[in-house]
This record gives sequence, structure tokens and C-alpha cells, in this order.
Amino acid sequence: MGLRADGTNWAIATPHEAATAAGVAAFERGGNAIDAALSAAVTLAVAYPHMCGVGGDLFALVQRSDGETLAISSSGRSPAAADPAALAGVVAVPIRGPVAITVPGAVAGWHAVHTTGARLPWAGTFDEAIRLAEDGVAVSRSLAGTLADPAAPFAADPGLAERFYAGGAPAPLGSIVTQPTLGATLRTLAHEGPSALYGGELGRAYAEGLRGAGSPITLGDLAGHEAHVLAAMRVAFRDLHVSAVPPNSQGFALLQMLALLERLGIDPDMDGGDAGRIAHVIEVVNADRDRHLADPDRMLVHPSTLLDDGHLAGLADEAGSGAAPRPLRADGDTIALVTADAEGNAVSLIQSLFWGFGSGILEPSTGIVAQNRGACFTLEAGHPNHFAPGVRPFHTLMPALVHDDRGLVGVAGTMGGYQQPQINLHTITRTFVQGVHPAEAVAAPRWVVLDREDGHDPARVGVEPGVAARTREALASSRSFEVTESDSFGHAHLIRRTPAGFSVGSDPRADGAAAAG
Repeated sequence: MGLRADGTNWAIATPHEAATAAGVAAFERGGNAIDAALSAAVTLAVAYPHMCGVGGDLFALVQRSDGETLAISSSGRSPAAADPAALAGVVAVPIRGPVAITVPGAVAGWHAVHTTGARLPWAGTFDEAIRLAEDGVAVSRSLAGTLADPAAPFAADPGLAERFYAGGAPAPLGSIVTQPTLGATLRTLAHEGPSALYGGELGRAYAEGLRGAGSPITLGDLAGHEAHVLAAMRVAFRDLHVSAVPPNSQGFALLQMLALLERLGIDPDMDGGDAGRIAHVIEVVNADRDRHLADPDRMLVHPSTLLDDGHLAGLADEAGSGAAPRPLRADGDTIALVTADAEGNAVSLIQSLFWGFGSGILEPSTGIVAQNRGACFTLEAGHPNHFAPGVRPFHTLMPALVHDDRGLVGVAGTMGGYQQPQINLHTITRTFVQGVHPAEAVAAPRWVVLDREDGHDPARVGVEPGVAARTREALASSRSFEVTESDSFGHAHLIRRTPAGFSVGSDPRADGAAAAG
């Protein structure tokens, strides 16, 4: 398997070769794109344990063979006993530790995806992941980098230290790491289904372990979780329609960006002379997202309003005024994977612990790493995303599908935290406007609008080595963005479907592979 692939029957791309291989094996056993996506997703819970797992969340877009598109939203709530008053005087929810732990949604999300039209049995989805957990998996480049980060607190956590810091040193690149307790957890889920975690003995053990680490989470919090199957949000862009998961996903931000480029007549070439204007559109959209996005039960506007003509017109006026939006936030660690088959099934799936190893707590009896998705809450009084008990936070995960009048033409996804909408903007416009092969689109050098730290003005645009001089000049000349080197570029994956078949690309910034057959 390599970076670039083309085929007529199916396609897959993931950020780890083992996950891609698991998806290919599912296709070869007679499974469809849904089966391949699930096998890859569960395998990534073992092969990329710093980015995703049983303790994280999941969002997906699934197109079934009958043409129906379904949005899967499975993000967990803060514990019912969470105490915002305990953070009095603190400016932000702590990134690490027990406060940011929320109910995990990934397993319920896997099951919801499975029910949309998987062909293979639920239990078989776990086979390769269990084997890798018990026999061991080689430490990838990405995992090795996370473990070796001198600022990381992971060696202080007993669960993480036992698995990844043998002898007190981080597991090096290529070394074999086993995760036997996680393997046992996956066996339980394979045989008993999601109820084992959401109200069963597995969930009881996980909750009790986390309470010992200082989290107020309970078995009742787990039992109350459910994955939601929703209608996708969609916006027209040129001769395409791009779909995203509704809030609390930030997917609507990508749709707003595309709609504003169309409304303002901006050339969508991210490397062209309008790059500076595109950057300002991104600023305006990110500010709108930060104003509104929250648990949909708490949002002050209906999610559909965010794509209404009047709302977009107001954003277009703001994009032309030069007004400085409010700050963005930091990155996260996430995985995205994409699959498609000739029957018309397709999946864009994203699952995550948020930051590397999430809360920094591995619950020892289950091997589950607890996410820190609660760090996405704000402590700003009166904001709909304010930290509170029993609510879902602003969520960065945002799969995407692309259609034209004939049907599905693209399956897209990326990691990259708060930068995901603009990374998808890069890859989708490169492939579906400029005609670039998906492998080249995801590998091409990128730029992203960064935050305004400490009131920094002008806004900063981070550029990757290889971004052309003319693009840097266009960014710097429009509203005087400060152009700086950065590493906030995520890793994206993309499938393009044409009447001739599939072309697919896996981002070389990750440890993955693309394959087609």
C-alpha cells in the first residue's frame, strides 16, 4: 500500500497502515465500505492509542447504497456531578487531568455506524484490534513523538507508565507495545456489545477507576449516553453539494467558508492571488463558530440558522469590512478515515481523544484512555458553551461528503483540532475545483489562520515549508496578516469517485496508507 491508489471497486485511506490493512481485509471478506471503516476505526484504537480509542468520541457521515446520507453524532456529556464552581478564578478548563473527562461516545458511535448497513457481524470488527492489543503493535512515528515530548505528563500516570514507559523511558519508534487490558475490553465489547460499557460491568470498572483519579463520572453518566443519527447539513458550492454533521460538530464552519467564497466571488485557489481574502473569510467564520457553537440543546440560535441566507449575508459584510474577529483555540489530536465502495456506500469517520492521550489518564483495569473533550468548554459566563453538568461541549470533529448532481463524488476528513474546517477547505477545493488527484491534494503544503494570542495584531497565518512565495505574499499583503512558520496542519484523507472508479490519498504527515481495489 502506498500514498496514491486508484481502483474500481473500493477505496480506503487511514492514518495508520495497520488500520488500512484491517479495512482492506474487511473488503476482501465481502464487507462493504461501512465494514471497512469500522474495522479500521477499532484497529486505530490500538495502533494510534494517543489519538483515539474506547474513551473518546466519534462523528461520522455515512452514505448508504440507496443514496441516503446519515450523520452520526456520538459525543459524550460532562458528568452530572461536574462542579463548575470548583474552577472559580481559573481562566480555562484544565487541559489534562480529571476535570476535562467527559463520557466516551466512540463505542456507541461504532455501533450506530454498524446499524446503518454493515454486512459483516459486529464481533468480527474487533478481531484485528484484539490481535494487535494482545500480540503488540510497533510504535509509530506519531506515537513515538507524543511519548517523547518532554512537556508531556504521561509518565506520571500509572496506567500510561505501565504500558508506554517501561523502565521509566518512553517506548521508542518501532518498539513493540502490548495493551492486554485494552484487548480484554475489546473482547468484552465484541461479545457483549456497547451495553457492556454503557451500564454494564465494564462501564462500572471504568467509572470506579476514574473516580479514584478524581473524576465525578458515574455508571449512570455512561448509561445515559446515546449516539444520535441525524440529517446532514448541506451547502451548495459551484456545481457541488458539501455535507457535514450538525452541531455540536463544527462542520458548519466549512460549509460557511465555501458559501462565502461563492457569495463574495473569491477564487478558491488556496495558493492563488486571493489567498489573503480567503484567510479573512476563515477568520470571520471561525469567530462566528466560536460565538455560537455548543451543545445544540443550549445554542441560542437554531443550527440551521447558521446557513440561512441572511446570516451568510451578515458574515459576507463582516468579511468585507476588515473587522478583527475573536481568538481561536489550540490544536487537538484526532484521526480521520475514509472509505467508499462501488455499491454506493461511503463513510467519513472521525474519532478522537482530543489532545494526545486525552486527559493523560489511562484507567488501569480496562486499559481505556479517558478523553479530555471537556477542555472545549469555555468558562465565559453566559456563553452557550459554558462548562456545566450533563452537557455536550463544542466539538472539533467534522467529517465531510461531497456530491454533485449524479451523486457522491468525494469523501473527506482530517485531524487538526480547531483547524479542521480550513484543512478540509484546502483538500476539497484542490481536488474538486482544480482537479488535483486526492493524493496530491492531501500532501500539498498548507497554510492555516492561527489564533490572536494575547491580543496579537495583525492575525497570524501559519505556513508549512513548501508554500509558494506568491502565496505567502498574497497572505501578507491582504489586511497585513503576519506570516509565520507553523506545524498546525493536521493529516487529511480524501477519496474521489468518478464514473471510472476511485482515486484516493492518505496524508504523508501521518503513518497511514491509501488503497483501492
